[in-house]
Amino acid sequence: MWNFILNGILWVLALYGLIEIVKTIVYTYTYTNLRSDGIYVIIAAKNQEKKIEGFLRSFVFRLLYGKEETVKNIIVTDLDSHDETPKILEKLSQDYDCIKMANWKDCKEVMDSVDRA
Repeated sequence: MWNFILNGILWVLALYGLIEIVKTIVYTYTYTNLRSDGIYVIIAAKNQEKKIEGFLRSFVFRLLYGKEETVKNIIVTDLDSHDETPKILEKLSQDYDCIKMANWKDCKEVMDSVDRA
């Protein structure tokens, strides 16, 4: 009798887990613009006008001319900087197709949705 009850509980938990996995996959592909064929790098910067351009250009150089093939996009966001960081990030996103600008709220929502998985 106990064996039957334990098996029933395990099957219910397994089905619940399967349903949650399917929901997470559907949510990720429906509500985010992420592709499954690479790694996305999210960079959050605040007051880094002296360093951010050199850092991103060297990172992009490694992506374009190096052997790094798994990183598809670099998502950069500004955390309310009080210097020229947002302008520099905007210029770099126009110069390179692999750099995408996003506001912090959107990045946080995507990360929270991935964290729930």
